[in-house]
Amino acid sequence: MRKSNMWLGALAAGAILLAAAEAKTLINAAGATFPYPIYGKWFEEYGKKNIDVQINYQSIGSGGGIRQLTEGTVDFGASDMPMTDEQIGKVKVKPLHFPTVLGGLVPTYNLPGVTQDLKFTPEALAGIYLGKIKKWNDPALKGTNPGVNLPDTDIIVVHRSDGSGTTFVFTDYLSKVSGEWKKDVGANTSVKWPTGVGQKGNEFVAGFVKQTPNSIGYVELIYAVQNKMGYGAMKNAAGVFLKADFDSVTEAAAGAAKSMPDDFRVSITNAPGKKAYPISSFTWLLIPSKIDDAAKKKAITEFLHWMLADGQKYAAGLGYAPLPKEVVAKELKAISLIQ
Repeated sequence: MRKSNMWLGALAAGAILLAAAEAKTLINAAGATFPYPIYGKWFEEYGKKNIDVQINYQSIGSGGGIRQLTEGTVDFGASDMPMTDEQIGKVKVKPLHFPTVLGGLVPTYNLPGVTQDLKFTPEALAGIYLGKIKKWNDPALKGTNPGVNLPDTDIIVVHRSDGSGTTFVFTDYLSKVSGEWKKDVGANTSVKWPTGVGQKGNEFVAGFVKQTPNSIGYVELIYAVQNKMGYGAMKNAAGVFLKADFDSVTEAAAGAAKSMPDDFRVSITNAPGKKAYPISSFTWLLIPSKIDDAAKKKAITEFLHWMLADGQKYAAGLGYAPLPKEVVAKELKAISLIQ
């Protein structure tokens, strides 16, 4: 009799747990790897405070996020590149762009024996990725790094192999600073690379560079920091060499914040200003403008409110810059557009 009561008790407890799981609102999302460290933190912290909501995020690249949103297999997407009018036209329900944080892309490298932070001009970085600067001791690199013993070794160039918003930001920057790059390669989530080895995701680009001597790649700042990798200072539009950090990325958004378009689609690469880091970008959540599931609509809109308030406090600790207050104010109003 006692065993029977125990069995019934276990069965009842299981039924309660199952009912609780079924009552939880599950949100599926996918996209950019650039903001994945902070998105992972956000969804974890938000889940602790809202145990009836679970947000699952797949870090598959901006191209994958846009594709899954278009196919209707996720509740929202994420991208480091604003969607084009053509892409928006292919989505059944028009997506709204919500900037989340700001980040900086850095040239990260593995150069044995070199302990100094390297300096890169726009011309040198474009030359490396065009395949025209092939050696680490090329005059274009030696000239801006006096006193650094740059080796006479081939540069192993690493780029993204997947459809990537990180690649869009990087190639958008190169298209602004190099006429040859703009003409021959252009800016997109995927391009025909003149040279280099492809890796999928910020994580794998960082991992490959860390394991490969004489290599160079481009990653979001936090990936270089977390992997304890060297990364270079970039010469900005004002002629000042700057490393990406909280202040220099924030400064890059200063001008755009005051004139942010209503749809939030804007590029801030190669921004003016002596203190502006040149390879900076917003990153966006792509939220359907109409969400039929009432529970999901409530969960997503409440998360957006939390993200724009409490969520911003986690940015600096993870290598990102929080949104300017002018942008936050505009986004809070834009949440009401979700029907």
